[in-house]
Amino acid sequence: MTRPLDGVRVVDFGQFIAAPAATQILVDLGADVIKVEPVHGESSRLIGVYGEAILRNYNRNKRCIALDLKDERGQKIAHELISGADIVVQNLRPGVMESFGLGADRVRTAHPGIIYATVSGFGLQGPSRNRAGLDIAAQAESGIMWVTGEADGEPQRVGFPVVDAAAAHVFAQAILGAYVRRLRTGDGDTVETSLLEVAVHLQGPNWGEYLLTGNEPFRKGNGQPTVAPAADVMPTRDGAIVVSAYSVVHFDRLCTLLGRPELTSDPRFVTNESRVQHRPALLTELRAEFAKLTSDDAMALLTPNGVVAGRISSYGEVRKNPDVEASGIFVDVTDPDGVEHTTLGSPWHLGSIPEFSTVGAPELGQHTTEVLTELGYPACAIDDLAAAGVVRSHR
Repeated sequence: MTRPLDGVRVVDFGQFIAAPAATQILVDLGADVIKVEPVHGESSRLIGVYGEAILRNYNRNKRCIALDLKDERGQKIAHELISGADIVVQNLRPGVMESFGLGADRVRTAHPGIIYATVSGFGLQGPSRNRAGLDIAAQAESGIMWVTGEADGEPQRVGFPVVDAAAAHVFAQAILGAYVRRLRTGDGDTVETSLLEVAVHLQGPNWGEYLLTGNEPFRKGNGQPTVAPAADVMPTRDGAIVVSAYSVVHFDRLCTLLGRPELTSDPRFVTNESRVQHRPALLTELRAEFAKLTSDDAMALLTPNGVVAGRISSYGEVRKNPDVEASGIFVDVTDPDGVEHTTLGSPWHLGSIPEFSTVGAPELGQHTTEVLTELGYPACAIDDLAAAGVVRSHR
């Protein structure tokens, strides 16, 4: 079957998560993504098991060429790669690509039809445009940490790089929009997003309420501030679940299922407003009932009857979740050395793509010879470049 991006060439100068995860989406849509790394390897290769996890998750089925972009010969190769590409993606520190002669203005002047896409930490227009940007700084400066954690505790980060991951999807979406426009008009485009913008945008409901009322959101731990019970944790005999049942119908149903129908007529709980006001007392009553049940019992009681609930699961439990298994989100791949392992696929499905790539992330410079040969370099020239340290090859 033909994939949506079959025949599309992407040159990926990205490192860590936001850019490589975006181009992984393009790979899964069928694009030929050439990952350009320094001859010593991108930063993820140098930070142990966490970096290995990043490489495995976000670089499946890419081709890797290792270049010294500080060398004019390496820059010449990069320009040749770009001249045959449809899309260029990068998330290096602002100014670095320009120092190599590979910045957006120069590339788009030379190739007006190309899409040049940049994801940065804090945007390219404001006073922080030259700052290095990581997920945690965006979580801190966007308000995410301000509203995450217990009311009487310190601000907390989300337990995974949520902004990096979300930025990758936003970035890929914008790149695809620009590419569709090019198909219609023939014109290239410049795509920009930042971790800070994405982090702010992720909090749409909170910002909407703040902009309407002027009231600052604040940390409250679990539970939602204006409805109850909502996103409240209910410990069980062998774990915990989270429950939301704040509408009149669902609160009545929850109380009936728990064998406590009298709670619906209790003056403290008769309306959503009163339940929010008396949330600690409400949780005491509800938790006493859930403590009698196992998590399996609680889920079997609530979910068939339309009450929203979710088991709070460890990673091991998530891995065995039959819905997760059925989704196919975990894919088995084979590394270049022949070792098989499991990693993550993309979280969507197209009828034209029955399965994702089973080829793991490339080794550093694995495809240098292959790509340079495609560019017309003879074997002796590739050997000379490798001997000079301009490229790294597996020849």
